[in-house]
Amino acid sequence: MEPLIEQNKILGESGKPVMVASVESGANSLTWLPRRFLLFVLFIAALTAAFAVPLRQLVRHAAHSNLHSYILLVPFVSAYLVYVHWRQLPRRYSAAPGWALFPAALGLVNLALAWRSGLLKGPISYNDHLSLLALAFVCFIGAGAFLFLGSKWMRAAAFPIAFLIFFVPLPDAAADYLENASKLASTEAANALFALTGTPVLREGTVFQLPGIVVEVAKECSGIRSSLVLFITSLLASYLFLRSPWRRAALVAAVIPLGIIRNGFRILTIALLCVHFGPHMINTPIHRRGGPIFFVASLVPLFLLLWWLRRGEVRDHVPQKIVSGPAAEKAPAELQ
Repeated sequence: MEPLIEQNKILGESGKPVMVASVESGANSLTWLPRRFLLFVLFIAALTAAFAVPLRQLVRHAAHSNLHSYILLVPFVSAYLVYVHWRQLPRRYSAAPGWALFPAALGLVNLALAWRSGLLKGPISYNDHLSLLALAFVCFIGAGAFLFLGSKWMRAAAFPIAFLIFFVPLPDAAADYLENASKLASTEAANALFALTGTPVLREGTVFQLPGIVVEVAKECSGIRSSLVLFITSLLASYLFLRSPWRRAALVAAVIPLGIIRNGFRILTIALLCVHFGPHMINTPIHRRGGPIFFVASLVPLFLLLWWLRRGEVRDHVPQKIVSGPAAEKAPAELQ
């Protein structure tokens, strides 16, 4: 039998009828995208065309950056999050121009600052220049979402839209601060691990004097990129698999000590290799390109914590069995 095709008229927010075609064959159904959402998609396409030059520069910058390479995946992850939660998002849209004013104004301010710095070859770096342009681009997307889809839709899709903030490169000042903080914390962690393993060491600031070699914890050893990617991973995992706010916060907060311990363990591993196998181990791939190995290792405790939190959440939401009928009459007698 051919599938039944029905066409229904649904009144949209503007009061105009909107045709919705549904194809029913078993449990399958197809619903066309609403007109306002299509207008929002066209708005993003036009905005992307207007920002074509700075976006191309940003892609090249991210592709050759040791810190910002994750930026290339951010728009696709955000779009995927909207896709997987499409059924949970509101179907009724309305313009919210009042809410759109703030992100639009913020976008214009960043665009003006970027234009002025580019015009004057200003005091900011190329990375900071791209940060201003990327932030303006993200702000305009938020303004368009408020304008075409409304505040209710934005509340429901707050995480996918807010996730686009990771499309903005970290400003140099912020990256420098985080690298220094991570370097100092990693030094403390490595010092504690040296003490736990009984390794003879003399420490002076971020310099460790070990038998046969002197190791200094430099900014390149801060592991800031791995920590940032780990932080983003924890945010995604908490959003996709957890519902309780405190469980989500616990998973994300665990990234900070986990990243510090990972960096300290990496310093310990390289130092012990140099002590037991020779100073030449400092120039091996485990030091130069070993970051991904230790990053994958840090995912294991993160996912174990996620599993434990998820298990507790599922257990809390399991409904208790209601005893009724003959079993309910028999239960008191058994307890006596």
